[in-house]
Amino acid sequence: MIWNIKTDLQKAEEHLHNEFNKLQVGRANPSLIEGVHVNVYWGIQPLKNVASVSVMDSQTLSIQPWDKSLIRDIDKAISDAWLWLNPQNNGETIMIKIPLLTEERRKDLVKIAKKLAEDWKIAIRNIRQDYLKKIKNAETNKEISEDISKQNEKDLQKYIDEEIENIEKMLKHKEEEIMKI
Repeated sequence: MIWNIKTDLQKAEEHLHNEFNKLQVGRANPSLIEGVHVNVYWGIQPLKNVASVSVMDSQTLSIQPWDKSLIRDIDKAISDAWLWLNPQNNGETIMIKIPLLTEERRKDLVKIAKKLAEDWKIAIRNIRQDYLKKIKNAETNKEISEDISKQNEKDLQKYIDEEIENIEKMLKHKEEEIMKI
């Protein structure tokens, strides 16, 4: 009944990890602009499909378009993405200086991280509800016995508790990373 739970929980954890990586913590990280989509001549494409993104130093990202004619489109997409980043276009590459965070911005980022973690805890609980329904349906349809049903419920709760503990650890680590000067 619950053999897929670890896979589902791992997917949720990876997604939260990716969301945490998108939070700007005052250091250059390509995942900051991972969600940017560029309007190019063949449609809308993720930035990674039209340019390479590299870290120049701890405060600077460099974006090298594969087609130089797209540099203005990439610049515009980054500016329009509400990331509060200021791309500098030199005609060949785009440089993004990551600003240092103020204390107020750090506190705001911690609040955002806590909200993300809470949203993922809710998602984990929803996964638990789905699996509980599957277990109950299997028991009702006489596919499994009551004893196996109870054991599956106990195992399910153990996996959920472990995952919520992992989320708490991830949040604590992210808070420390954000508040670190």
